[in-house]
Amino acid sequence: MSTDPPSTLPFASIDDLQEALRRQAYLADRPLATAIYLALSLNKPLLLEGEAGVGKTEVAKALASSLDRDLIRLQCYEGIDASQALYEWNYSRQLIAIRAMQGGEAEEHVDDLFGPQFLVERPLLAALRAGPKAVLLVDELDRADDEFEAFLLEVLSEFSVTIPELGRIAAEWPPAVIVTSNRTRELHDALKRRCLYHWIDHPGLEREIEIIGVRAPEVAESLARQVAGAVARLRQLDVAKRPGVAESIDWANALSFLGVEHLDGQAAGATLGTVLKDHDDIELARASLGQVVGSGG
Repeated sequence: MSTDPPSTLPFASIDDLQEALRRQAYLADRPLATAIYLALSLNKPLLLEGEAGVGKTEVAKALASSLDRDLIRLQCYEGIDASQALYEWNYSRQLIAIRAMQGGEAEEHVDDLFGPQFLVERPLLAALRAGPKAVLLVDELDRADDEFEAFLLEVLSEFSVTIPELGRIAAEWPPAVIVTSNRTRELHDALKRRCLYHWIDHPGLEREIEIIGVRAPEVAESLARQVAGAVARLRQLDVAKRPGVAESIDWANALSFLGVEHLDGQAAGATLGTVLKDHDDIELARASLGQVVGSGG
């Protein structure tokens, strides 16, 4: 692997990175921007942990847009294995080629049933081949099992894979890598040591108001403040799933669309399904509407 990057990063400083992300409607605080800047500069994967909805996935999307790179996303899930993440063979095309050879047609055009023309790239292989033109997002790694995590560690350590039929494929210069986890299980220390680490928490009130303003500019500032305050109080209830920033934005948009200028109990009760996605959580919030709405933030 080359030891020198193909080009200089477009960010001269952490402030430049923050501003670039802001232009993509993502407000990164200083610690997060520092972690991203270091990960890019030191060519290290960045592991982002935090509850669902705090904006971990959006980091990768905003970063890819800021760098003008392709975003390649590997969504992890229970049971995912190496072939689903790396590559598979196009069996249908191989069968057609076999039939053509058996019929004596176009045999000279089929060099190898396991050649590159029959290879279907999955996200990891696509990212290795794209190299510095891509941001690889490994999303919700905690959903995958230990075996897949070990496989991913091997790939991230070498930024190369070996395909038996084709040989070793290595990135001349690796892509930027963002790994996210909702921490439904603890990731292994070996993978954490390979990455830089940052925990993203729910934003404070003023930051959340600012985020709503950037992501939903048509929402009045007064309503954004009321929504952010109500969501902060919802998070303090004994809910199964605390609402994230995405739900705050959805709630503000829904209320604004309905022409709500002041968040009261009636408006909140009618629209709780935009911010809470669990029946028991909604019933708990309905029983606490006075506490949730408060004085409007």
